[in-house]
Amino acid sequence: MNKTTKRLLFAVLILLLFLLTVYFVLALYYREGFSLNTWINGVYCTGKTVEEVNSELLSHTEAPDVVIVDKAGEKYTITLADVDYHADFSSALEAYRQEQNPYLWVDNVLFHSRRTLAPAVTVDEEALRRAYNALDFVQTEQKRIKDYSLTRDAEGAYVFTDGLSDRIDLEKAFLALKQIVENGQETLNLQESGCYYEITPDESQKALRNLWKEIERFQTCDIVYCFGEERHPMTAADCAFFLTAENGLPVQDEKGSFVLDEEAVTAYVQSLAEEYDGYGRTRQFRSTRGDVITIDGGTYGSKMDRKKETAYLLEHLLDPGVHTGTPQSHIPSYEREAFCYGKNDIGDTYIEVDMTEQKMYYYEKGVLKLETEIVTGNMRRRMGTPEGVNFVYNKQKNRVLRGPGYASPVKFWMPVKGGIGIHDAGWRKEFGGDIYQTAGSHGCINTPKDKMEELFDCVQIGTPVVMFY
Repeated sequence: MNKTTKRLLFAVLILLLFLLTVYFVLALYYREGFSLNTWINGVYCTGKTVEEVNSELLSHTEAPDVVIVDKAGEKYTITLADVDYHADFSSALEAYRQEQNPYLWVDNVLFHSRRTLAPAVTVDEEALRRAYNALDFVQTEQKRIKDYSLTRDAEGAYVFTDGLSDRIDLEKAFLALKQIVENGQETLNLQESGCYYEITPDESQKALRNLWKEIERFQTCDIVYCFGEERHPMTAADCAFFLTAENGLPVQDEKGSFVLDEEAVTAYVQSLAEEYDGYGRTRQFRSTRGDVITIDGGTYGSKMDRKKETAYLLEHLLDPGVHTGTPQSHIPSYEREAFCYGKNDIGDTYIEVDMTEQKMYYYEKGVLKLETEIVTGNMRRRMGTPEGVNFVYNKQKNRVLRGPGYASPVKFWMPVKGGIGIHDAGWRKEFGGDIYQTAGSHGCINTPKDKMEELFDCVQIGTPVVMFY
């Protein structure tokens, strides 16, 4: 072996010894810390001790929020910072360090070792329970009736409370919460964690639930009363009052049908009539002169046929066809019809007779079509034209108006209340002013012939006539 070869072998030996020395020195170094190219939770940990890495990880760790999710998907949050949250990665870090073989550090030269570790968590259990007990779902569950119940609400409708379905085992849920907190998890799904009771209702409970299904259907009544443009649907409370009840529950006959309370149905029709009947109603009317007039009496206005409507409801309320959830319009029967219906039954087409101003106006669909001066009943002779909301109940041409001591031929005659009406007065040369005080009519509304002819051609029988001082 020549000198060159010996020198080469010696150099190789020295290099190997050097590399082995470096290898073992680093292996000894990594015995006390983490191996080469080790990353934990995004932190570079090579050569660092468990204590050093734990300190660094904690500096980046904030108390998280824990979210509890119920079966309906509703979420409830607890902030762990409020319950004395403490985290410690030491145990997880030590376990991971023990997994690493310091003599295999060369494996990490080309490949990084990355790991995500969860800390061991401790909280103040009493504080955690207080935060848990303050959650809405916990408080609701604590107050919940643990049974089925059928009661009446403030309006009188029947309401069913299901205290059996979706009941939560609150203690089990709390223990599951405590467990996920300690495990460093941030979401608790109550259903997946088995926190709901599985309850099978008994026969009496099933019967009560089936009764509720029938009540619920009955309380969904399709009948919608129509009063002109106004609609009056039946509420669940209305329907509930129609049912005869004993011991707080509706009575059923031998066929299983509900028994109607005829007095309650009659009272309902009575209330509808009082709300919507126009006949005999006191009305508030905004006059053309600008003020609001209170007017009592008169012949105008609808009057519901209460007996027929009561009979209609008693016949139809138990019909399944009116409990489908699809509204069905119903126009009630009337003893007296009107030009318009509803609470504002004067509408926007009417004759206005202002007896203080001695003027008459005709509005059609809200538009003033005619305005004229008039002469009403003689006040001195106590023949003043009466106030009230009346209506044109006839129209005649070329009529002779007769009374004690007079016979007056007129071209146009529109009676509005008994023998009082609106007509032309060809014998008068002047209208308006205070003529009516001393030289007024026998009670009728005297109108210039040209204006009367125009009004006669416009007005329909049934048109409201609002008369006031």
